[in-house]
Amino acid sequence: MSKAKAKGTAAEREVVRYLQNWWPTAERRALSGNKDKGDVGGNPGVCIEVKAAATQLIGPWQRETLVEQANANAGACLLVVKRPYKTAARWDAYMPLQQLEFAHCHRLPGMDLEWVRMDLMLAVAVLRQLGY
Repeated sequence: MSKAKAKGTAAEREVVRYLQNWWPTAERRALSGNKDKGDVGGNPGVCIEVKAAATQLIGPWQRETLVEQANANAGACLLVVKRPYKTAARWDAYMPLQQLEFAHCHRLPGMDLEWVRMDLMLAVAVLRQLGY
């Protein structure tokens, strides 16, 4: 296994361990080729993509997360990006603005592609509040 692959696998495991506090069935997903459904499964209705790279490619990662959400037929998605020297709870989590209930009543033109950044701890709380 390459060093980069091992780093990504370790990050996915760390996120899964954290998520199992709320979704005991959370688990790493096997690779699915061009129909990938995200890195973390076991939390119904949510597609989670995890990234652990020195170079932050947030835009392309967000687009990848949306494709995987569609592949998974999930109602919500989350992009989790590892932050050096922080626990998984404090890693960055990006969520499309339209997933947040309040955004539906305050949507402005062009906001469909906006993402909100928060830490993973808050993202889990938001997803739980939304019923996931």
